[in-house]
Formats: sequence, structure tokens, C-alpha cells
Amino acid sequence: MKRLFFILVITLLCLSCKQENNVTNTQAEVEVEANLDLDGVWELVSFYNYRDNIIVDTIIANPENPQIKIFLDSKVMWSRKEPKGKLEYFGYGSYEVTDSTLVETLEFGSKEMLRVIDSSRIFSFELLKGNGTFSQIDIGPEGDRIFSENYTRIKE
Repeated sequence: MKRLFFILVITLLCLSCKQENNVTNTQAEVEVEANLDLDGVWELVSFYNYRDNIIVDTIIANPENPQIKIFLDSKVMWSRKEPKGKLEYFGYGSYEVTDSTLVETLEFGSKEMLRVIDSSRIFSFELLKGNGTFSQIDIGPEGDRIFSENYTRIKE
């Protein structure tokens, strides 16, 4: 009788461990899926310049001229404050993200951005995403990293 009780307890423990593992796997899948989501408000904090795919220069964004990006439901809008009397910069469009790429398709923007949009509406970047941060990296024609914009999520 003791042996049967012991086997029953061990069996129940094994089953409960297996169920807990399934919950953990499901949570991991949700975390990976959520990691692909850029929805939110982001502020540009720095730029990197690359040479031979290595960061050779870091430029800290000017806090007096912030650049903000908003991603929501596959739409993107960004705006950069410029000193008084300078050009305006903003753009609006849609975006697609994978685990390693960000593609923005701009539909309209400020007068200066319309000049850029007239020659190219689609902007493709390598995407590096961390906890509350992301970098969009411009890739050159040879496949090398050229520069990146580095963002941090603005707390709600």
C-alpha cells in the first residue's frame, strides 16, 4: 500500500512538472512575439557610425532638438524638433517588422521629407531590439553597416 501511494505521488509530481513546463514554453512564445512589437513612443538617444561593421563613432542626440518615433498598429510617424527658423522634419507611413528587419514605407511628410520620399518611399533597416531599446541600422550596397539611429522607449 505504501508503495502504491509512493508511485501515485511521484506520478502526480511528474505530471505537474510537465504542465508547468508547458506554461513556461507558452510564456516564452508570447515574449518572443511581443519582442517583435515596436508599438509605443520612442526617443532618439544617439547615432553610431560604422566602419567594417564596427562602431567607430557615437554621437549623442541633442536634447534640445528631440526626435520622436511613434509606432502603432503597423503605422509609424516621426518628428524632429529643429531650432527656430530651421527646416521641419516629420514623416508618416506604415511599417513592417521581423526579428531582424524594420521596413518603413512613408506616405507623406514635411516639405524637406517630401523631396526624399519622391526618390524613395521605402526605407529598410537592420533591426536590433533590446529591453526598452532598439536600433535601426542603415546597410550599404555592399551589405555593410553604415550608421544607426538608437532609440529608447519613453515611459508611459
